[in-house]
Amino acid sequence: MRMSSQKSSEARRVPQRQRGHERVAALVEAASECFVEKGYEATTMTEVAARAGASIGSLYQFFPTKEVLAQALVEQYSQAVYAELGKLAEQSAKWSTEELAQRLCAFLVTFRKRHPAFVILTESAHAPSVDGLTIRRRVRAELQALLARRAPHRSNDEMHAAAVVVQQIMKAAIAIHTEPGMPGRQAAVTQLQHAMQLYLHDVFGG
Repeated sequence: MRMSSQKSSEARRVPQRQRGHERVAALVEAASECFVEKGYEATTMTEVAARAGASIGSLYQFFPTKEVLAQALVEQYSQAVYAELGKLAEQSAKWSTEELAQRLCAFLVTFRKRHPAFVILTESAHAPSVDGLTIRRRVRAELQALLARRAPHRSNDEMHAAAVVVQQIMKAAIAIHTEPGMPGRQAAVTQLQHAMQLYLHDVFGG
């Protein structure tokens, strides 16, 4: 029986020293590798500890359950995607609309490739529940801020709607890249980027 997230979080030890932070980082990295190789359900805490070169007691000290460990990983990945979107927003001022469209279409695809455990934990039926709605809304807010820099003449409601549309196009890019054996995949990606470009031209210039 799983311990509730609230109870688990209260029992988790927070590292106070650099060595402790390094140990936690090693444990989290080991967990991500195990989840990718074996899936969430099949991964055991003993395997995570062994992969990290740590004692099982040390693992349980920082992460009392596998659910808490998985949730820590999801939080880490969520913060990483927000930070990367923020950097993209800062850099986007110097890009053409065409380049911005290409970068946005590739963003989530590239992030998922770099962090495959994020996909395992957010899409597996056996992984602990993830507040996907909160993540999606935060990503949408970051996109809205990015787009608003290029379209100050648009209202907040208009930019929110634009962020929703852009987010859906980005998700379509994931679907194209992840469908097994899709013929003409690159042609579809190119056309999706063109669709994004045309839409952004309308948003920025309207």
